Amino acid sequence: MFRISQFEELLKPIPRGRFDSLVERHRADRHCKGFGARDQLLVMLCGQWSDCKGLRHTVEHFNTHKNVHHHLGTDEVRKSTLADANAKRSPEVFADVVRSLMSAVQGEARSGCSKVLHLLDSTSITLKGREFDHWTLHNRTRHTQGVKLHLVFDAKTRAPIWHSITAPNVNDRDEGVKVPIQQGVTYVFDKGYCDYNWWYSIEQQGAQFVTRFKKNASLAIEENREVPEDAGDKILSDQLVRLANRNPGGGRRNRYERVLRRIEVAREGKAALILATNDLSSSALSIAQAYQDRWDIELFFKWIKQHLNIKRFLGRSERAVRTQILIAMIAYLLLVLHKKATGSPKTLWELLCEVSSKLFMRPDTQNQLYRRRRQAAQAFAAAQPPLFN
Repeated sequence: MFRISQFEELLKPIPRGRFDSLVERHRADRHCKGFGARDQLLVMLCGQWSDCKGLRHTVEHFNTHKNVHHHLGTDEVRKSTLADANAKRSPEVFADVVRSLMSAVQGEARSGCSKVLHLLDSTSITLKGREFDHWTLHNRTRHTQGVKLHLVFDAKTRAPIWHSITAPNVNDRDEGVKVPIQQGVTYVFDKGYCDYNWWYSIEQQGAQFVTRFKKNASLAIEENREVPEDAGDKILSDQLVRLANRNPGGGRRNRYERVLRRIEVAREGKAALILATNDLSSSALSIAQAYQDRWDIELFFKWIKQHLNIKRFLGRSERAVRTQILIAMIAYLLLVLHKKATGSPKTLWELLCEVSSKLFMRPDTQNQLYRRRRQAAQAFAAAQPPLFN
């Protein structure tokens, strides 16, 4: 009986028909001369999961496993062919694949969960050098040059559910307002996203937020809440406040007129955190914990930069860079969905190590072969006459 390879098993959340429809929508295979968007996706995913260090390494590693190319619906690839595809093909088809996988992850997050926590943040990816400079130099900032990856990260599934790739000089606040807000969700972000009118929009859509007040925030205290004894030394104060500055200047008007909650959280050896939230019912400790959980998205950024290839790029053009980042995210999301589907108790890092070593193997076939060899060895041993009568 034919068994699919580990590679094919991982690709199950991207049905061939659905991918082909995305290719058709974006006309991604125009003038492709036999090397389509799906071929490009397979080779690049192989490079991500196998920790290939460069273009030649990726191509040679993929071409080594010719025996499974037919079952994957692809063929050998040349280095120049992959380089041209990365440089010339629009990355939008892969962006749609990312969105499709994020929707699948989001469905898992919603099932059987009373409180959904979404974390919002961004990370910069540095791109410097002669071939990068012509498209990154003009929008660099004082701190970085390259691109910026903006994400909404689901705390339950530990996976991104919304993304955007911009120049590094795009303000986090300007990109944050594009995030689709979902009713009943709590959004956690740092004070770089301080925009009172956006906070008002989040509340109007039936969602909650946890963030930090800026030092210069003008507040009018309406009520000092009692801090429970079980909060210990963690919560210093819990207050209901209103924003005092209704017209911050520049022709702007602050539309947030409702009561906010100001929670002062102690930190050992550091200044206290001043949290802002529109959640008036949860305990101060749970709100402080929600803001602390924001660290999970920082760990995610660290994980993908360490274990997937988004620091050393196979191409120097903007399309090649965006394509590689998007396919790295596809690789991560497929691992998350595979872990969920199989019920594996392994960490994502352990699962990645297993996938890397068995990517082109057929697990069931390998196990059957091992069992047959073991049974044959046992039968042979049983048929041997005893050495001593």
